Amino acid sequence: MKFAALWDKLELSRRRKQVAAVPIPRWKRVLDVALIVLSAPITLLVGAVIACLIKVSSRGPVLFRQERVGYRGQRFTCLKFRSMQVAADISTHRDHFHQLMQADTPMTKLDRKGDPRLIPGGRLLRATGLDELPQLLNILCGEMSLVGPRPCLPYECAKYAAWQLQRLETVPGLTGWWQVCGKNRTTFNEMIRMDIWYAQHKSLWLDLDIIIRTLPALAVQLAEVRFANRGATAASAQRATT
Repeated sequence: MKFAALWDKLELSRRRKQVAAVPIPRWKRVLDVALIVLSAPITLLVGAVIACLIKVSSRGPVLFRQERVGYRGQRFTCLKFRSMQVAADISTHRDHFHQLMQADTPMTKLDRKGDPRLIPGGRLLRATGLDELPQLLNILCGEMSLVGPRPCLPYECAKYAAWQLQRLETVPGLTGWWQVCGKNRTTFNEMIRMDIWYAQHKSLWLDLDIIIRTLPALAVQLAEVRFANRGATAASAQRATT
């Protein structure tokens, strides 16, 4: 295990050198901090309610911590509200991701039609994006931004081709161009190209546009989840009557 971890670090270090040093504009940090401070009364209240519900409905910590790859390949601990049972098997996610990388099919979520590993209310947290609310702390620490590509997992980054590493040329974000332009309707390579396009064209007005479009995109995502859930329920009922 130690050798595998060392090899992983060496490989990521090699890949990091392939990514050009693209400076992050100062306005991006100012925008992040300003919007977080302005929205603090609401986000703190919502976060406190979610934390209490998780604590009451499931045993284990409120927060889920996971190592992610950020700007120029730097690793950091990404925070989320825990939406799965403690010690849930995550190998299925890795297998699902590898399939998406190789297939020319839309990137549908693994839990789109339900997942027994989720805690009560976990699916709603994921559908609304509220499970990612603690990442505002990652943003305040400078590890993430409000807008940018989603931070990938180390084993995902290890599978990237050289051209795909260009998505690491900007700080990862809570929302992004891919999230508001299709998300679950795009393939893996289309997602990568959208992230690279954003990294190369980011501007204050583009970030504001993406932030404004995030809530409608989440509403559409929530509606899709509810529709999929109704379809699964109807199918189960039909099987039960036959």
